Amino acid sequence: MKISIIGAGNVGSLTAMRIAADGLGEVMLVDVVKGLALGKALDLEDARPILKNNYSIQGSDDIGQIRDSGIVVVTAGLARKPGMTREELLLKNAQILKSICLNIKELAPEAIVIIVTNPLDIMTLFALRVTGFQPARLFGMGISLDTSRFVNLISQELRLPATDIEGMVIGAHGEGMLPLPQLTKVKGVGLDEFMDNEAVKSLVTRTINRGAQIVANLGTGSAFFAPSAAIASIVRSVVKDEKRVIGVCSYLNGQYGVKDTCIGVPCRLGKHGIEQIIELDLSGEDLEILVKSAQAVARSAAQLSE
Repeated sequence: MKISIIGAGNVGSLTAMRIAADGLGEVMLVDVVKGLALGKALDLEDARPILKNNYSIQGSDDIGQIRDSGIVVVTAGLARKPGMTREELLLKNAQILKSICLNIKELAPEAIVIIVTNPLDIMTLFALRVTGFQPARLFGMGISLDTSRFVNLISQELRLPATDIEGMVIGAHGEGMLPLPQLTKVKGVGLDEFMDNEAVKSLVTRTINRGAQIVANLGTGSAFFAPSAAIASIVRSVVKDEKRVIGVCSYLNGQYGVKDTCIGVPCRLGKHGIEQIIELDLSGEDLEILVKSAQAVARSAAQLSE
């Protein structure tokens, strides 16, 4: 399968490396900056003999090279700067994404599209409207990354392997996320059996602020190691038809009482993209927060010209 990644910055290039090394398909890395994608692809090619892995990767500044892709990952866009919210990126990244989406619609009309551009939930809804694609095959990376961050912080707090923990986060990617400690398990046991309410609240707050913390420490740009791992995991589930439940930014049309907008919820992913939206049994308070977050996404997307 041909897998195209649009945007050869840190997230895009690391995603290309992970997907290629996992043998998930023939990777095409594309970036508008002349020579950037090609240079990174050549560098990744040179690693093949060392890794004893004969993966396929190419790079180009020609968007036409995404033609007939089975999967397109969109990481292109401006990165956050310290103190900048994802919403501040809205108008500039919408302009970038609109052009990309029109090219995807023309060149790879049957592709499954994964949006990573921030603000992610708004950009996913905007991309759906620009392309007119079925929601099952256009969705955002979103909360799979946030869930990983939540699990990682829990594992550090409890000094247990992250693999012993099953976390759950829903909602908007970023500050609007909603970690769900009551649905989080440690070795199959509820998180409340391992820590008190104050400790749990602290972990929730740290999870919500984790992205901003990383941005502040980097000084320029934002996270890329964990986001690229999250994207590669989603791609793997689609390519290998794994039917795994992964948190992604999905279009909802009635689920959770939300209509005609996108928000992060657990979904079963397979070769057709989103094959099932999982509806969790939420408390009234959590459901209200999720609905308000989804409505905010819709309001912001309504400002954008298709």
